[in-house]
Amino acid sequence: MLSGDGLIVRVRPQSATLGLDQLAALADAAGRFGNGHIDLTRRANLQIRGVSEETLPQLHEVIARFGLLDDNPDGEAVRNVMVNPLAGIDPAEVFDVRSIGGELARLLATETSLWALPTKFGFIVDSGGVLGLAEQRGDIRLAAIADGQGAAIAIGLETRIGMEWLGSIVRGAAAAVAVEIGLAFIAVASREQRQRMRDLSDEGLASVRSAIMPRLDALREQPRDADAPLMKRTGLIELGAGRFAVGIAAPFGRVEAGQIRMLVDAMAADGVKEVRLSPWRTLYAEVSDEQSGQSILAAAASVGLVVDSADPLLQIEACPGTPGCQSTSLDTRGDARWLARLLPRFGFTETVHVSGCAKGCAKSGTSDLVLIGAECRYGLVRNGTAQDTPVRHFLFSDLAASPGEIFDTDRGSMHD
Repeated sequence: MLSGDGLIVRVRPQSATLGLDQLAALADAAGRFGNGHIDLTRRANLQIRGVSEETLPQLHEVIARFGLLDDNPDGEAVRNVMVNPLAGIDPAEVFDVRSIGGELARLLATETSLWALPTKFGFIVDSGGVLGLAEQRGDIRLAAIADGQGAAIAIGLETRIGMEWLGSIVRGAAAAVAVEIGLAFIAVASREQRQRMRDLSDEGLASVRSAIMPRLDALREQPRDADAPLMKRTGLIELGAGRFAVGIAAPFGRVEAGQIRMLVDAMAADGVKEVRLSPWRTLYAEVSDEQSGQSILAAAASVGLVVDSADPLLQIEACPGTPGCQSTSLDTRGDARWLARLLPRFGFTETVHVSGCAKGCAKSGTSDLVLIGAECRYGLVRNGTAQDTPVRHFLFSDLAASPGEIFDTDRGSMHD
């Protein structure tokens, strides 16, 4: 995709997992063939920025050499499978779902009938545990459950009123059932001209249900609820049974090639073999013990990555802004960093979204405070999204002169 700083090249690793050699190679390639900027996305992918038409073939060669280039772009476009980032590592998970996620990804990439799925149509395969994916949005959800008669997979659809659990299926049939639901959606969506499961009419959703319900068993156990409390997502994570992991976040999802190389070196020195990407734009790795984890976290912090779950940068989502995006003239991430320094001062603990325009690319969901760029100004929305109508507009210099106004949550929501 062409952006303000050149081509953006997506890398979608299998099961969101990269070996250290793969991660190091991508960092080197980002510096050689791009501008050194790498984005971690909310779909647990990587994006290499600043690539030119001249350097793109060389970048493709590197990606292919390390087994990260799909055979077909149509298959890659629909291979939207998000797997729990600690699958196979976390002792608290129901069971390891990576084989299910891998089989589903293979079917999506090879079955040409599935290539009619919309490119944003997504599958979630969740093993549960300390970093479950219950709050992540996905059109078709596969969740590991212990149903009393042995482990199984709960099957759910995201509707406009929330997740609807249809039933359960044995593990070995879960990927095939997900594919059948995808095909049923294609048949309905082509008639209704819809792009997501939650956009289907009641009749369309009923058609999808009727196509798959005969395959499913009754659901004996409800999967984890989206409102269930989560452990911290950054820093040292004690998993139990003597196992530890580290979570290292990139401010606004942006990491530089040099930061990655230094992180890889620190991880390799402590025996780490692979890293996992996540929808929280945080990298995870299992570590041998607490001391090794703290050593890696110190190295990450020294190059500007986020390792403290209380860091106010984690409250803020911000799009690339200028010059990386042609849709805005605002330095959204510079402004967001300025805001982050103010959050503790005003005791503001809620979520913030700084968007260069009304598209809201950094976050589609609701935030407590939203700044929406338009013609060198920001519009202010409370408890809404970048698509909502601002209650007022201001220059960022005005905000800098009187910052307390923006954090005054007693002013009410945009709907008042």
